[in-house]
Amino acid sequence: MTSLQLSAKEEMVEKFLDAAARGDLNQVSTLLIHIPSLINQSGYSGWTALMLAARNGHHHVVEKLLSLGFSLIFSSLSSSCDKFSVNNSSQTAYDIARFWGHRHISNRLSRTDDACQRVLLSSDLSPTENYFSRETLDRLSRKRTDKVWLEAKQSHPDTVYLLFSNLSPMVTKCEEDDGERGETRLCRFTFDAVQDLLQKPATVLIFLGVERKNPSSSSWSRSDDGSLEPPAWFAFNTDADAAELLKRCREKNCFFPKTPNRDLLQLSEDEAGVVAQARSVLAWHSRYSFCPTCGSSTRLEEGGYKRSCLDSGCRSLQGVHNTCYPRVDPVVIMLVIHPDGNQCLLGRKKIFPAGMFSCLAGFVEPGETMEEAVRREVEEESGVKVGPVQYVSSQPWPMPSNLMIGCLAVAVSTDIKVDENEIEDARWFPRQQVIDSFRGAYPAFVFPPRQTISHQLIRHWIRMNSNL
Repeated sequence: MTSLQLSAKEEMVEKFLDAAARGDLNQVSTLLIHIPSLINQSGYSGWTALMLAARNGHHHVVEKLLSLGFSLIFSSLSSSCDKFSVNNSSQTAYDIARFWGHRHISNRLSRTDDACQRVLLSSDLSPTENYFSRETLDRLSRKRTDKVWLEAKQSHPDTVYLLFSNLSPMVTKCEEDDGERGETRLCRFTFDAVQDLLQKPATVLIFLGVERKNPSSSSWSRSDDGSLEPPAWFAFNTDADAAELLKRCREKNCFFPKTPNRDLLQLSEDEAGVVAQARSVLAWHSRYSFCPTCGSSTRLEEGGYKRSCLDSGCRSLQGVHNTCYPRVDPVVIMLVIHPDGNQCLLGRKKIFPAGMFSCLAGFVEPGETMEEAVRREVEEESGVKVGPVQYVSSQPWPMPSNLMIGCLAVAVSTDIKVDENEIEDARWFPRQQVIDSFRGAYPAFVFPPRQTISHQLIRHWIRMNSNL
């Protein structure tokens, strides 16, 4: 391109930006029709036509830029209007409109009914399997109503029992050859070892499933017809004295974790998945001994996956009621990406270890979509508005029965105003700082444990354009 051509182009960009700043809708429209590529051109300090129109309150120009840009998506002449671009001060058009008090424009820019999702286009990586997510048992749900089969399995010599006290499983710390303590493992019991506990009225027993391992495994037994059958697994919670319970275990270094959020993260991936299932269901039983509908006592049914009211006149016995089945609480957890695509928003609670920052999170409310829950929680906790939301992966979190729904979300605004009731601090971290922290080189913050979905979401984001 010659200097004369370059000068003509710069003059045209300046003319277009000036028209947007003055609110000259006719000239903006005419220039865009003839030169669609002007729509995202920037001038002094990185300001675009959309930003200038938002600064001066020209709602009609903002609307035209967004609508013209969207209509040109399907032509080969232009891309859509990029409302997520930032100027040299890291401000979006939304930030500018809100700062100058043009609420009608900021409301329009906060809507997400367009196709501006460029920040998420490269996020199609296969997610890492999340901790607590591995299914090593076949839940065999069809057998939960087969009382004869369940009773036979309960007394079978190969059946595995997991013992819980106060919702904590009995575990053991294995010793390495050098005498050091190694991995944490679940203590496994046979029917004979726990038969007396199972007969106590207060004991809650649930059927977890049967092993998925190869049928050639030595733990599989032969049935009367000669076929191989996998061992069944059960879990139960007892109110018996914990110290006395520990004497039943033949393993060394047995204990009941007192801080599940930390100690249960030391289990293997296989056993963590089993604990996620067992602890969540047992926690539900500990809270639903009485009917939430009428207050009567309830009885355990379907292998521990249902509680029925003992009052024959209770309306919970007619139809399907979510009070009768184990509760799962959905929680959105999201990594918010800056509009420039090169920063992420992380926050910290007062209870976090020193220096730790994590993804924002919150419960999904009744009648709310996952996407709207992400937008609401981010704005409530940090003051940042979110546009596009993309699901990445999920994680059961048995503390006591959450399902963490992991998402990436693109910010529409960048100004942070922390709600100190929820979190004590929130910051934008540049990608390189995140990578350095991940590698342990000049860390800007401490990562959440690798077993958390928050850790995996951050890792997922930096892998979108890195080799990590």
